[in-house]
Amino acid sequence: MASIFRPSISLDLRPKVTCTNLSTKERLDFHNKSLRKEKLNIRLRGVKANQAQGTSVVTEEKELNNKTDYGVVGVHHVGLLCENLERSLEFYQNILGLEINEARPHDKLPYRGAWLWVGSEMIHLMELPNPDPLTGRPEHGGRDRHACIAIRDVSVLKEILDKAGIAYTMSKSGRPAIFTRDPDTNALEFTQV
Repeated sequence: MASIFRPSISLDLRPKVTCTNLSTKERLDFHNKSLRKEKLNIRLRGVKANQAQGTSVVTEEKELNNKTDYGVVGVHHVGLLCENLERSLEFYQNILGLEINEARPHDKLPYRGAWLWVGSEMIHLMELPNPDPLTGRPEHGGRDRHACIAIRDVSVLKEILDKAGIAYTMSKSGRPAIFTRDPDTNALEFTQV
């Protein structure tokens, strides 16, 4: 089954500058200015710039002295509890089109589960008792704990959910995003990038 969640290449939504040659203060300045989408006025040493592509790459690296920089590179997976693994797989595989990562240790854990690809990251479904209430959750998943998945086209997912009879809400801010819940009331956001 074709999937709207597994692009042929990973999407990198971060600014196209590698900051490994910057001091802690320069990194903070870069980060803050990047978030505000301002033109950078900091001096980058050892940088090659490609004006045609609008990218910069630091050619020299130095070790950081900042003890809190332990090398975060992304989110590896999100763990979600489920009551019935087969019912959850029906939703995640057959409705959402996610594929199982066969390389993950399905049979080496003391509970049933499955690892599903979401781009280059994963959802880990775990068949375990859920300590959270299943009723009384907010109707709009954006007002509850949720995992957000970046997709290419919200309108395609809306058609898939409509066809399957699955309830959803659109983003309250007006941006292209849709919220739904899996069979175990785990809230999921799908945002168009």
